[in-house]
Amino acid sequence: MNSNLPEKRSILWYEMIGMVFIILLGSMLHFTFEWSGNQPIVGIFSAVNESVWEHLKIAFWPALFYLILEYRFIYKKSNNFFVAKTLGIYSIMIIIPLIFYSYTAFLEESLIIDIGSFIFAIIIGQLASYKLLTFKKFANIFEQISFVALAVLALAFVVFTFYPPQVSFFQDPITGEYGIVNHLH
Repeated sequence: MNSNLPEKRSILWYEMIGMVFIILLGSMLHFTFEWSGNQPIVGIFSAVNESVWEHLKIAFWPALFYLILEYRFIYKKSNNFFVAKTLGIYSIMIIIPLIFYSYTAFLEESLIIDIGSFIFAIIIGQLASYKLLTFKKFANIFEQISFVALAVLALAFVVFTFYPPQVSFFQDPITGEYGIVNHLH
């Protein structure tokens, strides 16, 4: 990508649209498992409980889906596409629990702070993505590593929906349950 301003503006618009898309779809995915009557296939993409892990899932899948949509429109006019999108997504995955565990060390859990951290993490993730999409081209090996890192994260979200580790990060603080298993009939 050359560094002309119209291309950068176009990419910035795509990243801003992505912010809205990820926030809205992620918000819906918080409820779709219950709305589906606890269908396991829906549970792969939706929050199946109130654990921190499940709240990461509702940010991850919309971000990955938006990456797929965005690929068609900006891949050729940007640099480091998979590096940028992977860094953006991993940033979201780090910021949400970082804020959650930081504030809950001192305060009661707050829906307002949780929603705010979800939105903040997505904005930061998309802005980080934008910076790398418009940065100088990296070696292709980084694109390949990033693609694998996304695939590993996607696989983790699928596997840990059904077989979550028995640690607090995966535990529903309301029911004490893990994953989807207790929802299967």
